[in-house]
Amino acid sequence: MIHVISILWQALCSLPLTWQKVLGSFCGTLLLLFAKKRWKIAKMNIQICLPQLSITEQRKLLRQNFINLGQSLFQTGVAWFWTNERIQRDLVYKIKGLGLIENPNTQGNLILFKHSQHLELDARLLGMNAEVFGVARSHNSAAMDALQSKGRLSGVKATADKNNPRQFIKWLKKGKNVLYAVDQDYGWSNSIELTFFNTPAATITTTRKILDITGCNLLFINSFYKDEELHLELEMLASEGLNEHELAQKINDVMEQKITLEPAEYLWSHRRFKSTLGKKFYN
Repeated sequence: MIHVISILWQALCSLPLTWQKVLGSFCGTLLLLFAKKRWKIAKMNIQICLPQLSITEQRKLLRQNFINLGQSLFQTGVAWFWTNERIQRDLVYKIKGLGLIENPNTQGNLILFKHSQHLELDARLLGMNAEVFGVARSHNSAAMDALQSKGRLSGVKATADKNNPRQFIKWLKKGKNVLYAVDQDYGWSNSIELTFFNTPAATITTTRKILDITGCNLLFINSFYKDEELHLELEMLASEGLNEHELAQKINDVMEQKITLEPAEYLWSHRRFKSTLGKKFYN
């Protein structure tokens, strides 16, 4: 079944980008109508994180968020199936701060990112311009996990499971660039309760330990669309003098700031507050 879906997906993603955008918007509209569970999760997250928006503004944001979710199906397909040559020819993108990671260094770079809905495309573009490794979570479906792993290796050199830190710590000690996400609720293992959008949230604290063990730099990559051009912006994050709790809160604050700039592009359909507010919050 996955094989059939993959063939159909690749065929649709071979279409011109203008067609993909139309089809993606259509898929997003269908998801808005029928993916009620995801809709409810995103709705509750937007309500609690962006209370300054009026009800009308929240509904408009929710709708655009699902349109972007539909389009992300095609953006992921482009990231996984297109050749470097076609991406360079047909996509318009810009990377700021590439000099921070593109040259070999004795210090590795731990690159934090937020879960934008086009994160697979972000990683592919970055991997086309610098040697990048990734930390990932295995998919529940073995067939989908194989497809996902193959697709991601189009851009990154290799991936390590998030539960196998020894592998990506070795990469960092060798001066490599490693992409790492910390903005989801992974339960209480290695997490503490901090605030995210002024709401209690289970927050990963392992970043401080990774920096201390490897001596690597800490960076953040932000991504967003502006006039059909995809922007990737790399910046250094200062961590000196911050303990694991202080650094984790600083990272939450940076994530919050970047998400607020383009909220419709963020993955709101993740149960970010399930450990602190309870799973019933999303029912």
